[in-house]
Amino acid sequence: MRTDNSTFERVEDFKYLGTALTNPNSIPEEIKNTLRSGNACYHLVQNLLSSRLPSKNVKIKVYRTTILPVDLYGCKTWSLTLREERKLRVFEKMVLRRIFGPRRDKVTGEWRRLHNEGLNELYSSPNIVRVIKSRRMRLAGHVV
Repeated sequence: MRTDNSTFERVEDFKYLGTALTNPNSIPEEIKNTLRSGNACYHLVQNLLSSRLPSKNVKIKVYRTTILPVDLYGCKTWSLTLREERKLRVFEKMVLRRIFGPRRDKVTGEWRRLHNEGLNELYSSPNIVRVIKSRRMRLAGHVV
């Protein structure tokens, strides 16, 4: 496209303010890019989350202030399918398992990873999908 003395090229996708804009407006692609950014952020603080020095509360605060905002950027406009909800929950469980670490089984005395029920008991905040849904409702309220 050409206007005045400027020429604009047609592209299929580009990033604007951290959000991937595509021609068919592909939400799954945007979620994939957001999870990729969140994963990069997670790997930056991975050693801190697995260390024994900071308390669990400090690790949870690091998760909520550094990783979660990266994952939730632009989530107010997402329409999630069950597959995308699952991907988001899997990522969150991976981070929480790193934060809470393995547990010793009371019966056998062996170390094992926490199951989802154990993680839900230890992490009392709403899961990532509930946060996304509440933010979408808040946006709907502002629009109305």
